[in-house]
Amino acid sequence: MRILGIDPGLGITGYGLIEAAGNSVKLIEAGIIRSNAKDKIEKRISEIYKKVTLLIKDTGPEAVALEEIYSHYKHPKTSVLMAHARGVICLAVENQSVELVNYPSTRIKKAITGRGRASKEQMQRTVTSLLGLGKMPGPVDVTDALALAIAHANVCAHKLL
Repeated sequence: MRILGIDPGLGITGYGLIEAAGNSVKLIEAGIIRSNAKDKIEKRISEIYKKVTLLIKDTGPEAVALEEIYSHYKHPKTSVLMAHARGVICLAVENQSVELVNYPSTRIKKAITGRGRASKEQMQRTVTSLLGLGKMPGPVDVTDALALAIAHANVCAHKLL
């Protein structure tokens, strides 16, 4: 099963595509989608929408795993900006008729590391190890996206048992 994990962000959206078969996962492609902070919000979300749509068309995932919005009381604006990106990603997935699944970050962390409050570094090390990579993949946005895809693969594998 091809699973595309997406870590939504207005400035940087990370993505990671894996192929999952049983308990094994293989990295197919990973990267980031950027929007220009100098552009107006409508142009930024339009670019994210277009790039995610093209990514889905090019990679053909069977499911997209997307991080749910979270809000920290010290940074409420962050969740609003993330929501803009997340909304157009949901629209792109729906318009491509791909299954969309949503996971909170704490559930992903627990599924990947065993701890719902794992650090970014722990997540990066664990994802790197699970995919059998020699070095950590890209920025943390990529690692988070890959963690989403791997966690969804595990959910699917357990539903089959």
